[in-house]
Amino acid sequence: MTLAPAPPYRSRHRSIRRGLTAALITAATVLLPVTAAGAAPTGTAVAAASPTLNELAAAKGRYFASATDNPELTDTSYTATLGSEFGQITPGNSMKWDTTEPQRGQFSFAKGDAVVSFAQAHGQDVRGHTLVWHSQLPGWVSALPASEVRAAMESHIAGEAGHYKGRIKAWDVVNEPFNDDGTYRTSPFYNAMGKDYIAYALQAAHAADPGAKLYINDYNTDGLGAKSDAMYNLVRDLKAQGVPIDGVGFQAHLAVQYGFPTQMQQNLQRFADLGVDVAVTELDVRMVLPADATKLAAQSDYYRRVTEACLGVSRCVGITIWDYTDKYSWVPGTFSGQGLACLWDANLQPKPVLDVVRTALGATGSGDTTAPSVPAGLTVTGTSSSSVSLSWTASTDSVGVTGYDIFRGGTQVGSSTGTSFTNSGLSASTSYSFTVRAKDAAGNVSAQSSPVTGATTAGSGGGGSLKVQYKNNDSAAGDNQIKPGLQLVNTGSGAVALSSVKIRYWFSGEAGSSNYSAWCDYAVVGCGSLSQSVSSSGSSTAGADHYLEVGFSSGSLAAGASSGEMQLRFAKSDWSNFSEADDYSRGTNTSFADAPKIGVYVNGTLVWGAAP
Repeated sequence: MTLAPAPPYRSRHRSIRRGLTAALITAATVLLPVTAAGAAPTGTAVAAASPTLNELAAAKGRYFASATDNPELTDTSYTATLGSEFGQITPGNSMKWDTTEPQRGQFSFAKGDAVVSFAQAHGQDVRGHTLVWHSQLPGWVSALPASEVRAAMESHIAGEAGHYKGRIKAWDVVNEPFNDDGTYRTSPFYNAMGKDYIAYALQAAHAADPGAKLYINDYNTDGLGAKSDAMYNLVRDLKAQGVPIDGVGFQAHLAVQYGFPTQMQQNLQRFADLGVDVAVTELDVRMVLPADATKLAAQSDYYRRVTEACLGVSRCVGITIWDYTDKYSWVPGTFSGQGLACLWDANLQPKPVLDVVRTALGATGSGDTTAPSVPAGLTVTGTSSSSVSLSWTASTDSVGVTGYDIFRGGTQVGSSTGTSFTNSGLSASTSYSFTVRAKDAAGNVSAQSSPVTGATTAGSGGGGSLKVQYKNNDSAAGDNQIKPGLQLVNTGSGAVALSSVKIRYWFSGEAGSSNYSAWCDYAVVGCGSLSQSVSSSGSSTAGADHYLEVGFSSGSLAAGASSGEMQLRFAKSDWSNFSEADDYSRGTNTSFADAPKIGVYVNGTLVWGAAP
């Protein structure tokens, strides 16, 4: 797809972006001494050896690909690797609707043609991206009456897929149809046709380009969960109805600060069992800067595990990285303070993580058969009525430790890329025995550590203190949606039960409908755990006659912890415009900052912020 989970969310907008700050380029250079399987000695750049990534993948019956974009095609140093290392390329933006049909019925294919011409000149296939997506739509599409949307969609598909007929290996026909909780994402297409728009789009694409493979593509579906369940049910139903669908794309935009997707290989396999191909379509693994050995080791581990998951499923046809170099990565421009997500650095030099991928694809020569040292100093650092927190001393390895597996009573209960872990969901007043083992990128594991016993407490305790931070996810103050980014922070000494917490964001409803719809487009805690509703505030304060209230269904927030980002969005039922400039809670900051005009309530009592 592209790069965005939320329709109008630039913070998740997956276009490939040019340029890195000097600080980021410096950080990329510091990366080179990474500890990963097959890495060169400290301070030494790692040269990509023959065979290429695509040749290694082809030996396993797969392809290995990269996304690209038109501005990059003028960079001859960049295109030298793009044209030789990969068997397929995906245009990041040049085949999207706003580029190919900016005015109704007036098509422009010059940018897409340039990408296709480059691929043909280098013997590469092209993945078409994307025909129907809620984002990067020209304004005229959203302005259409519902009765005209299907015809416009089918005309667009016929025009674009017809233009490229026979030159596209596979199309991302429908991009990102689901919210994180598994509900269908609202868009001009869903609003006009319901979920049937997906079948209509696939049928139109097949009619226009019958030789191309047709895919649905989405993010946060890489592992088992509500969103991947929704995708599975959709694909199953489409197959049963005889709708032409050949595959499902799993974007795999990962981050080392979040867990690896749950049972990724098993998830890919269940889709393959429906009789469709699967593909990893937009892989990158970002981190919060600055980089350190732990983050880099986790990144290597994530890349290895994705590669092995694809190789473990016979119908996984290949892997696409979302541009191969940090120089043109979309991450720094989208996730503030994050980056270094790619296999090559900003100077177009291969990073040690590249050798990890090559080894996972079957390259020989790493020769690492030495297990890491056994973790020492395993200690209980904290307990609650439902959790035990652990820490230990880092292991050493001849190449580099990539992480640790944690066991409770002999059963693995989690993994960590650092030297600490909290096991939650335990029973109160109960003793548990824990051990830890280390692992490296080559798959070697240490013996388990000496055990340690931790006992949960009798009660949950208190001491929690909350604040909310905000960032503006939409610079347009006069459009038809409001899109705050929020995160909850516990500054106290004890955990807080999230089910007791509500957050209120005050705004002015202006003219138009008094009925609202609200959505979560992305949340670290999972959109399925959030509730959103809009109510009249009864306040006479300017810019505060309504509020968005956000609640949590379950869970707790540990002392010193943050909920992580929650990307929220709401609109009036008639989609009329707001005038946000004077809204009580709105700010213009695009990085998270404390928000004293957004309220946090615990059991109905205001504990943070000033209500209007």
